[in-house]
This record gives sequence, C-alpha cells and structure tokens, in this order.
Amino acid sequence: MRTSLSDADLAPLAAPLREAIHEFDERHPGDSGRRQPVHTVYGGAHRFRHDSAAKLGAVALGSLAEYAPYAGTLAEVLELGALGDVVYARVVDKLRAEPVEDFRLDFEDGYGVRPDAEEDAHAVAAAREVARGHAEGTLPPFIGIRVKPLNEEFRGRSVRTLDLFLTTLLQETGGVLPPNFVVTLPKVTIPQQTAFLAGVLERLERALGLPDCALLFELMVETPQLVVGDDGVCPLPRVVEAGAGRVVAAHFGTYDYTAALNITARHQRMRHPACLFALDVMQVALAGRGLWLSDGSTAILPVPPHRAGPDEEALTAAQLRENIESVHAAWRLHYHDVRDSLVRGYYQGWDLHPAQLVSRYAAVFAFFLEGLDAAAERLRNLIAKAAQATLVGDVFDDAATGQGLLNYFLRAVNSGAVSEEEVLRRTGLALEELRTRSFVKILRGRGGRPGAE
Repeated sequence: MRTSLSDADLAPLAAPLREAIHEFDERHPGDSGRRQPVHTVYGGAHRFRHDSAAKLGAVALGSLAEYAPYAGTLAEVLELGALGDVVYARVVDKLRAEPVEDFRLDFEDGYGVRPDAEEDAHAVAAAREVARGHAEGTLPPFIGIRVKPLNEEFRGRSVRTLDLFLTTLLQETGGVLPPNFVVTLPKVTIPQQTAFLAGVLERLERALGLPDCALLFELMVETPQLVVGDDGVCPLPRVVEAGAGRVVAAHFGTYDYTAALNITARHQRMRHPACLFALDVMQVALAGRGLWLSDGSTAILPVPPHRAGPDEEALTAAQLRENIESVHAAWRLHYHDVRDSLVRGYYQGWDLHPAQLVSRYAAVFAFFLEGLDAAAERLRNLIAKAAQATLVGDVFDDAATGQGLLNYFLRAVNSGAVSEEEVLRRTGLALEELRTRSFVKILRGRGGRPGAE
C-alpha cells in the first residue's frame, strides 16, 4: 500500500522523540518490586536498644491481652465481622514473629534540642546499639535514623550527628551497613537541601569505604512549599532529582504540615482535607518514579488514662471501664486512619506507640483479606479471557486491570496478610508467574498477546 511519508522523512522527527521517551522512562522506572514496610515506628534515638523491636512487640501483645483478650472483642471494636478470628490470629502471630518492620531512630522532633556533647554521646551510643542488634539478629528488617533539618540553625548539628553515627556503626560492624538502612531528612523546602545531603553521603561513603550509593535517604513532605512552590508548580520532582538517585521514599508529616497552615491542634489529623490534598499532590507528582510513599501518624494513642501506682489503691470499676473505652476508641481511630490510607494507595504509615501495632496490622490484614476472593476470581477470569482472545486471533486490551489485580496480591503478600501459597491456590498462578510481578509477562508465558502494557 502506498504512503506519502518514508522512514527517512520521519527520522528527523523521531530522533528527539526517542531521546525524550528514553529520558522519561529513566525518570519513571516504576515499582522496584522490593518489599515495602507497612509502617515506620519512630522513637527517640536516646531510647533505642538493640532489642527494642522485641520489647515493643511484647508491649503490643500485653495491650492486646488486657484490652482485647478474645478475637470477638477486637472484632467488635474494629467491626471486623467474619474476618475477626483470622485477623486476630494473624495479628498475634505477627506481633510474636516480627512486631516492627521499620524503625527510625529519631534525632529530631522525638529527640529535641540538647547540648552538643549530649547529642554526640547519644549518636555514638545509638550506633553501638544498632551494631549489636545487627550482630545478634534483633534489628527489624528496615532501620534508619532521622537527622535534624538542613536549615541554617541545625545543618552543622545534623551532619555531625550523621557522621558520628555512621562512623561508629561501621567501626562496630567491621564496615558492614545493616540491610535496608536509610537516612530520613525532615522539613525539606528546596532542592539544594537534597543535593547537599547527597553530597555529604557521597563523601561519607568514600571516607568509610562503602560502595557508591550505599547510603540512601528519604525526604519528609511537611512544608506547604514542598507541595506547591512559589512559582505555582510542585517542586517535588526537582527535589527528588537533586538527590542524585539517592532518594528512595517520601514520608508525609501530618502535624508539621497542618501547623504550617495554621490549622489548630484540635483539628490536626490525618484525614483533614488539607492533608488529603497534599497527599494527592505527592502521589501524582511522584507517580512512576519508584519511590515508596508513606502517610503520617495518628496522634491519639491507645494509652489508658488511669494507672495505679505500686503504693496506690486499685483502680475503681469506673476507671477500668474508662481505660477500656479509651484504648478501644484510639484503636478504632487508628484502624480507620490506616484503612483510609490503604484505600488511597498509601501502603505505609507511621506508628508512635507499641499498642498501635495492634490496630496497624489489623487494618492491613483486614484490608487485603476482605477482597481476596473477589480479586482472585477477577484475575482468573482476565487470564482466561486473554487466552480466549489469542485463540480467536483477537487482541486483549485490559492488561492494566490485570496488573492492578496482580499488584493487589503482591501487596497482600508483602504485608504479611497472606502467604504466597494462599495466592497461588486462589488464583491458579504458578510461583514463578507470581514472582515475575508482571501481568503482561504472565500472559506472554501462557501464549497470550496483550494489546497494552
């Protein structure tokens, strides 16, 4: 068939387009497929011990035993329905086996401003505790530190703490960095701050004998200027790119952000409309870049208001009842905050108290378990339709939906809600198919011809 344009005619136009597409693809590599923790527990660096994760799990189990000793109790509090028994059992198992997935030793808000000599000592002591945990296998799977912001007031202190911590840690471990170690940079406002930290980390790698890009960091989105810049454009992509490939995550800071917008303390909460707007902007601005996104924290903690001291009289029946109601209300609030984050595509958040581990895991497990059967049926049907389309010479063009369903199961496994074996049994997939993490590759392996990737 005759056409009016030849390949030679189109070549001058295609070359810049091809280059632009290549640059776009490099900036938007997509999900790495690595396990993402479902939460980050923040705690003052001065309080961290090598076995803190196990101790936090023990406190969480104690809270569960005291305020929801039976599955039916937790099911009623959180309205788990028929999933109550299985969610309760999996929460207990999780708290025993791996209560904390990610821990951040905090030298910022959870630590405060202290004399230099005191922070120096805490940086060294905390590093030694992390090194001991690394040697004894008691660290959570993900760990890191949050330094102070890189503004004029705290920049020197921030870098000194980071240097002391890493130098001591690597001296104690023989030059080995614990797996999944990350630095958290708070209160970012301009790209020059992430560029500065990237340069500091590069120099620390050389000084400490670490491989290139061994030191990675995540930024905190907690200033309005990082959501919409002075020019009316979201600066987040520029801030990430200034990090020279070292930025791996972005965490939302609920309370600093709302305070910066003059929202009163009474109304500072995760589901405030101002937070939802910022989270939507984060999600859109960083989509496809391979970064992990994390929501913030619930500030109302599941802590009983009444405690009897060793020399005090036992609590009254009314006080005991108030304790139960208070803890249950805080669990319920946290549970729904986490569920809301999950619905909006934020699969990680902050926890500030060990008792929140109960409602965190209950929310995550219930979210994935309640949709498991329907999602499995849809995925099986999509794969069957693709195979049928191939048989009749048609083109299957719903690969995006198939990938979305596959992502659901991958996230469910990642969170610990279900095992790989459960997914294989429900979906009919083979283990090697599931681990490709690609619906298109699954179809190609089965002889399908998806029309969209």
